[in-house]
Amino acid sequence: MKYTIASTYQDKADRILDIVTHFESRGKPFDDRDRNSLKLFDLDGETINIKSFKIPNVINKIAYRYFRTSKARRSYEYASHLLENDVLTPQPISYFEERGALFGKSYYISKHLAYDLTYRELIKNSEYVGDVAMLSAFAKFTHSLHAKNIHFLDHSPGNTLIVIKDEGYDFYLVDLNRMEFGPMDFKTRMANFRRLSSVESHVKVMADAYAKESGEDSGLVFETMWQGVQDFQKGFHRKKRVKKRLKFWKR
Repeated sequence: MKYTIASTYQDKADRILDIVTHFESRGKPFDDRDRNSLKLFDLDGETINIKSFKIPNVINKIAYRYFRTSKARRSYEYASHLLENDVLTPQPISYFEERGALFGKSYYISKHLAYDLTYRELIKNSEYVGDVAMLSAFAKFTHSLHAKNIHFLDHSPGNTLIVIKDEGYDFYLVDLNRMEFGPMDFKTRMANFRRLSSVESHVKVMADAYAKESGEDSGLVFETMWQGVQDFQKGFHRKKRVKKRLKFWKR
């Protein structure tokens, strides 16, 4: 097992290793995920969050062993990069990788964050649905990411945690293993909103706030952002129809 532990947690290395070793039999499941497992553990009175990534297929076992950086390591390194650029994410603690002839499981460990809601609750099933102030603040937050050349490829409803403050909101990014860093053109920046909401009024609020922050034409921002949302929705529903047909033929 190869691992890296943040300097501030070096004195707890043995305890962290013990927790990871007994990940399957201990801990409290945090949510249900198809591909990966997420659990909470107590680390000397502090709650930590451990994400266990699914063992990859044979091709990726080779790729992650010899050619590619693992999802756990990317999560840890990207979290550190975000914090260095004043972008919030739960404090990274460690990452672990099972390495033999082939790559096995990997784990990303961070400090657990007590948050009020996720972005998903801004678009459905909560008292916050359509909250103009929060949607506007989120759009400004996304603009700040773009201004810092941070392209969060998994910018989707479940991957932003929101903490409500006396004045304003704090946004924390999670599920960090897919990011790119560098300048983005206008279309790429607008496309970064495509998975967030399919409700036109929500998109309009975010487009107006983004335009004010960027100084770009609000009409063009909305038009381009909304087109990206519609294109994504068409592709999403097309895939669902294909999967449904495949399931039918397998019966």
